Amino acid sequence: MSGLARRQQEFLAALLDEEAPLPAGWQVRHARGLAIYRNNYRGGLIDTLRDTYPRTEVLAGEAAFTRAAAHHCITHPPSSWTLDQVGAGFSATCAELFRDDPDVAELAALEWAMQEAFVARDAVPLDASAFAAATAHWDEDGWDGLKLVFVASMHLLRTSRNLPRMWHKLGNGESDCEADCLTEPHSVIVWRESERPVFVLRPPWEGEALAAFREGAGFGRVCGALAAKFGEERAVTEAGAMLARWIGDGLVERVDQ
Repeated sequence: MSGLARRQQEFLAALLDEEAPLPAGWQVRHARGLAIYRNNYRGGLIDTLRDTYPRTEVLAGEAAFTRAAAHHCITHPPSSWTLDQVGAGFSATCAELFRDDPDVAELAALEWAMQEAFVARDAVPLDASAFAAATAHWDEDGWDGLKLVFVASMHLLRTSRNLPRMWHKLGNGESDCEADCLTEPHSVIVWRESERPVFVLRPPWEGEALAAFREGAGFGRVCGALAAKFGEERAVTEAGAMLARWIGDGLVERVDQ
């Protein structure tokens, strides 16, 4: 390792960790300057987290959010060239620090999924006519083997909160979301419409069906799981409506067999 590379590593270590030794030859005045630089550096990262998680900050409160953001920046220093990734893993940090308020971590997970959806690869989703054309000559075996490839911007989460209602309230500056618990966990589907990340709350079985498709299951297997849950007649209705909904929302990029 060259002397310059070693010097750079020592500086970066001291920047990220206050307990790390100073680079060789540094004196008190250098340490004071580094403290100022470190504070500005962390402040910039905290501001980036604040921009990525605006509603999480409202829910947690400004002071608590700032402490959590500082903790995250110290324990998970950025390793990517882009500020887009500074917020990676922040929902896990919130789950650790806000154990008595799990809604904070759930909301942070949603905001991160929306950030990821925003920067995801562009895709042209199948519309209803393209889907019909692609499957027009399939027989029963073909439909049983139908596999869906979803757009890259799509993410799937689980939540115990009414996130659409929380999202609206927090966007208006309201932080009281105590009454927004669901009777059972639901699925949250996140994706990008044009340039805008969006999300929708769906029943848990729909999230399970979507996850099964993402893991490579065919339509027949998914329908079998729905039939075990609802009975055959309702399963056919729900499966058709679900598939039409996903196509209409622009979640499916292509179909395979």
